[in-house]
Amino acid sequence: MKSAEIREAFLHFFEQKGHTRVASSSLIPENDPTLLFTNAGMNQFKDCFLGLEKRAYTRATSSQKCVRAGGKHNDLENVGYTARHHTFFEMLGNFSFGDYFKRDAILYAWEFLTSEQWLNLPKDKLWVTVYATDDEAYDIWTKEVGVPEAHMVRIGDNKGAPYASDNFWAMGDTGPCGPCTEIFYDHGADIWGGPPGSPEEDGDRYIEIWNNVFMQFNRTADGVMHPLPAPSVDTGMGLERISAVMQHVHANYEIDLFQSLLSASAKAIGCEQDDAASLKVVADHIRSCSFLIADGVLPSNEGRGYVLRRIIRRACRHGNKLGAQGVFFHKIVAALVAEMGEAFPELKTQQAHIERVLKGEEEQFAKTLEQGLKILEQDLAGLQGSEIPGEVVFKLYDTYGFPMDLTADIARERELSIDEAGFEKAMEAQRERARSASQFGMDYNGLLKLDVKTRFQGYEGTSGSGTIIALLRDGQEVDQLNDGETGVVVLDQTPFYAESGGQIGDNGYLEGAGVRFDVRDTTKAGAAHLHHGVVAQGSLSKGSSIKAVVDADVRQATKLNHSATHLLHAALRQVLGEHVSQKGSLVDSQRLRFDFSHFEPIKPEQLRELEELVNEQIRLNTPAAVEVTDIETAKRKGAMALFGEKYGDEVRVLTMGDGFSVELCGGTHVSRTGDIGLFKITSEGGIASGVRRIEAVTGQGAIEFMLAAEDQLRQAAQLVKGNRETLLDKLTAVLERNRQLEKDLEQAKAKAASAAGTDLASEVQQAGDIPVLIKRLDGQDGKALLALMDQLKNKLGSAVVLLGGELDGKVVLVAGVTKDLTSRVKAGDLIRNTAAAVGGKGGGRPDMAQGGGTDPAALDAAFADAVRWLQQQ
Repeated sequence: MKSAEIREAFLHFFEQKGHTRVASSSLIPENDPTLLFTNAGMNQFKDCFLGLEKRAYTRATSSQKCVRAGGKHNDLENVGYTARHHTFFEMLGNFSFGDYFKRDAILYAWEFLTSEQWLNLPKDKLWVTVYATDDEAYDIWTKEVGVPEAHMVRIGDNKGAPYASDNFWAMGDTGPCGPCTEIFYDHGADIWGGPPGSPEEDGDRYIEIWNNVFMQFNRTADGVMHPLPAPSVDTGMGLERISAVMQHVHANYEIDLFQSLLSASAKAIGCEQDDAASLKVVADHIRSCSFLIADGVLPSNEGRGYVLRRIIRRACRHGNKLGAQGVFFHKIVAALVAEMGEAFPELKTQQAHIERVLKGEEEQFAKTLEQGLKILEQDLAGLQGSEIPGEVVFKLYDTYGFPMDLTADIARERELSIDEAGFEKAMEAQRERARSASQFGMDYNGLLKLDVKTRFQGYEGTSGSGTIIALLRDGQEVDQLNDGETGVVVLDQTPFYAESGGQIGDNGYLEGAGVRFDVRDTTKAGAAHLHHGVVAQGSLSKGSSIKAVVDADVRQATKLNHSATHLLHAALRQVLGEHVSQKGSLVDSQRLRFDFSHFEPIKPEQLRELEELVNEQIRLNTPAAVEVTDIETAKRKGAMALFGEKYGDEVRVLTMGDGFSVELCGGTHVSRTGDIGLFKITSEGGIASGVRRIEAVTGQGAIEFMLAAEDQLRQAAQLVKGNRETLLDKLTAVLERNRQLEKDLEQAKAKAASAAGTDLASEVQQAGDIPVLIKRLDGQDGKALLALMDQLKNKLGSAVVLLGGELDGKVVLVAGVTKDLTSRVKAGDLIRNTAAAVGGKGGGRPDMAQGGGTDPAALDAAFADAVRWLQQQ
């Protein structure tokens, strides 16, 4: 069976067992700061397992795209060198949210793997592990399924702590956890390795293909295991691993999916398609890089973008090792799209964007290598001894993507060595930091859980009434909030919008007989709307009826900005391309802020086009139509999801401009686009590598912004004694005059330097037999000192020149050596020694060097030391 056929068979099997097929979620986890990337099928269902979210189904199945290349699950350096490590893989999974449990999960897995209708694997090839004390699972396997005890293995706490086991799963130090049972496939005696639990278990003979996790307990901070009221099931089977089994090969890289990628990689590089580890690296990395870019990640120096950059550069390095000339990596994207584009359409729609990003990063890496070489040269210049420290090698690798083996080659040319042990120590420290950063750093029992639901009335208006169904003070439920107390009020229904999707929460007040509660913010916890504020009068009691009034003016201004955000998003995709995806937003009554993926600054003419497109939609004054439907229907209509918003089984589809903008959004919006009035961009800039930010205003805010701009324009015109019609001409004349004055000043400085050079030439002294001119000249910048140094070298013919002085509290240094003396004195050595004496650094060529320092008081002594140093040359 081909990989695509196995994927479809798995999903179809579980659909027949009453599971809802759920699409793969993005590689960027939604609303989960504890994860760098989606790394398991259960990630998108985590809130279901935690009891924070209920869905219309209690059984689900999916084929989830996953990346494990950073954080806790980081085997990047193993990829390409082992049979089964990948940066990207697909996890087939079936899930039960308080529905079926151990027996059904085990029987489903066995049926799919062994029945003739499905995979039909030989039963005698399968081994099973259970947690040591899980007799229930053991009995199901042996007594009902019929697995012989010789093929059953109990795995206890083999990781040094209670419940720390290969067969005990936990979401974190606290929270849902439970035993798991794993199914292994025996590849045969001709492959080295032993069964699970044996000393040889790390071999490749017995390979885990399926893991059933039974979420049976809730572990509290005191370590006590409390049975969960609704035990759940989370399973996973790697598509690549089961494909290797079904296609009778031992390594994942031999399956059909990888064969086409290996072939395309070899062609792009210009090498043979063989078993080279470097070729496997390239074939693996094109998947993770392409899928990450398709999901909105762009190369950068931090977070997810940093991991992507490392993967791309690792692929480039391995391609270079195979003889690649120039850029090649982006050329493999087409083969990936052909292989996986049907299952993951985002690859097709984003192909051109993926290729452009990869090509740009390849070209940037070539420049980075040059920068790394310069840094290495500087470090080598100050090297003590004959070994390059591991920290230096690691800095070049980690910061500049500089390969360790290239550093080693350069070291050998200089008759130096590298501290490999120190490099590995620094690498391990980085891995440990990544592991620590990726841990679930929260107590899941401490999450606010309110088993109540608030009906939102705010689409109909800004006032209403409701019954108090919960009160909280300091995070704890109470029956009453008294005068002056700060707390949270939860109503059964409310017109207050709770912050989500970038739109801020409403403010206003709650009012009853003799009581008033000032609402300062509104948020969500599960299905409950939390009204945060303070009791301004009287006391609030649970069960009381109360009137709820939203600040209508603030809500209206916020609606204008929110609707304009949708129009801006659509305009950006039209002007810049469909690769634009939202990276964040903030919508309040004052302005809108929209962050999005794009790889370069937006040109002024593009900004103007964006404004024209949005304002055109405003002038057309089309209705803002809202339709409530299911998520799949919404997607078929072309609706886009907004970043940071979580969607249930029923979604609101907002359409504006007769289809100009179609997005999923639960926020509040205008009735017609004309209500926005006017749209004006106030700023555009980069906030991270590959992420841009636009800020804008609408309605009265846009008018006020333009009036303020008019005032500034008038004031600027008055300063140059003109008006708005003559302002550009006046400014041009002022700038031309300034440029001429600067030119005149430079010429005056040059003449002064020439005169000074003539005077200074008489101050040459001898350091041994070397003519030396050392002079302190305060108040001169580096450019002026370089010009003077060149003039003195020409005038003297044979000399060493060292000039320096104080400028703005710091030391500026330049050095020059005439060509006849560079075999004895290197300007770079002279400047490094002198700069070190004034608390700084420097370097350069044998005939010219620059430097600086932070201690002007030490400059005279440093010059005296320079004379003594020159006398020894």
